[in-house]
Amino acid sequence: MQSMEEMIQAAQKAAEQIQNQMGEMQAKLDAIEVEGVAGGGLVKVRASAKGRILRVEIDESLMKPEEKQMVEDLVTAAFNDARDKADRISEEEMKKMQGGMGLPPGFNLPGMG
Repeated sequence: MQSMEEMIQAAQKAAEQIQNQMGEMQAKLDAIEVEGVAGGGLVKVRASAKGRILRVEIDESLMKPEEKQMVEDLVTAAFNDARDKADRISEEEMKKMQGGMGLPPGFNLPGMG
């Protein structure tokens, strides 16, 4: 039987390992790119799976003052599309990491979901 001190040390080691894995996961998510699209491809937003916006592309055909509101709506839709894709990838990657730790399905560690 382990002593209380050994159990505390084991728990601290496990916590450090989880913290390291979380850091690695955050870096991985920041390296994965997704693209949100709106208006049939007239507006595109590239973002990291972590949610950092990398680039916005707007087709020149939309660059008319009378199209301002539509362009704003399409940019908003493209941002939301990219964010949805980023969230899905992030969730999938976190589930993979949790599975690798042997945690039961649905178990949420702080900062993981």
